[in-house]
Amino acid sequence: MKRAFLLTLGGIGFGTWAVSRLARSDFSFSGKSVLITGGSRGLGLTIARQIAAQGGRLALLARDEDELNRACAELRQLGGEAIGVPCDLLDREQSLGAIQTAVDRYGTIDVLINNAGIMQVGPLEHMRPDDFEKSMQLHLWAPFNLIQQVVPHMRRAGGGRIVNIASIGGKIAVPHMAPYSASKFALVGLSDAFRAELARDGIRVTTVTPGLMRTGSHVNAKFKGNQGAEYTWFSLSATLPFAAVEAERAAAQIVAACRRGQSSLVIGLHARIGIIGNALFPSLTGEIMKLANRLLPSPVGAAGDESKSGQEARAEQKIPGWLSRLGDSASARHNEA
Repeated sequence: MKRAFLLTLGGIGFGTWAVSRLARSDFSFSGKSVLITGGSRGLGLTIARQIAAQGGRLALLARDEDELNRACAELRQLGGEAIGVPCDLLDREQSLGAIQTAVDRYGTIDVLINNAGIMQVGPLEHMRPDDFEKSMQLHLWAPFNLIQQVVPHMRRAGGGRIVNIASIGGKIAVPHMAPYSASKFALVGLSDAFRAELARDGIRVTTVTPGLMRTGSHVNAKFKGNQGAEYTWFSLSATLPFAAVEAERAAAQIVAACRRGQSSLVIGLHARIGIIGNALFPSLTGEIMKLANRLLPSPVGAAGDESKSGQEARAEQKIPGWLSRLGDSASARHNEA
C-alpha cells in the first residue's frame, strides 16, 4: 500500500513537472518594452537592473520623481534605456496617463510587472478601514486597472508577459499585517484567475509569492501600535541571513520565471515550507500563527493609532549596529534610504 502511494505521488509529481515544462515558452527581453510599478527602488529597481542588462526598454512607475530620476540615471549608466513616469497608482486617471506615456515612447507594452506595494505593520486594534482600503487599492485595484489597460496592446502584438508580485502573506495570513495579507490574498486570486483566461491570447501571467526579502524596504514600511517595537521585529525578520532572501537572488528568479512564462513562483525555503504546511495542516498553521501573535508587541494607547515610517519608528528603538548592518546596506544599495 505504501509503495503504491509513493509511486502514485511520484507519478503526479513527474506529470506536473512535465506539463509545466511543456507549457513554458522562452521569451527574450531584448528590445521589449517593460513597465514596472514601484520600479524606482527596492525589488522593482533590482528587477529593472537585470532586465536592462538583457536589453529591455524600461518604463518605471513611482510617486517620487527624485527617486525615479536617480533610478533611471543608474540604469542608463549601465547601458539600459529607461524612462521614469511619476504616478500615484491610487489614482486611476494617473495610471491611464502613465500607460499612455510608456506607449508613446515605446509603441507598446510587452511586459507588465506589478510590483508596487505598501507594508502596514501593527496590531489589528490600531488598523482602521482606511488602512485596508489603501492596501486593497494598491495591491488589487491598481494591478487590475493596469492589466486592463495593457492587455489590448499585448493582444495586438500576439502575446506578452504579466508578473504579479504578491507575497507569502497572500497565502498565509500573517499576524500584525492584516491589511497587507488581506490585499495580497486578493492579488493572488486575481492573478491566478487572469492567468487562465489570458493564456488563449498568448499572454502569460506569473503569480509570484516571495517570503521575506532583503530589499531594504523596511525603512519605508508603515508602523502602528508600539511603533519602535514593531519596527524592530519586522526589520530584523526582513534582513537577517537565515530569514530573508537577497533581493538580487529573488529578482533573478522573477526575471527567469517571466522569461519562461512560468505560472507560479514561490521564493525562499521558508515560504515553500509555510505554503505546503498550510495546505496540508491548516489548523496547525492557524495555531502556530496564534502563538506567533502572542509573541509580538501588544496594542498600546491612542498614540499607537499614528502611522510612522520605518525611518521614524527606528529612532524610537535602538538596534545594535551589527544587527542592522545588512538591512542598512540593502536600503542604500536599492535606493530605499
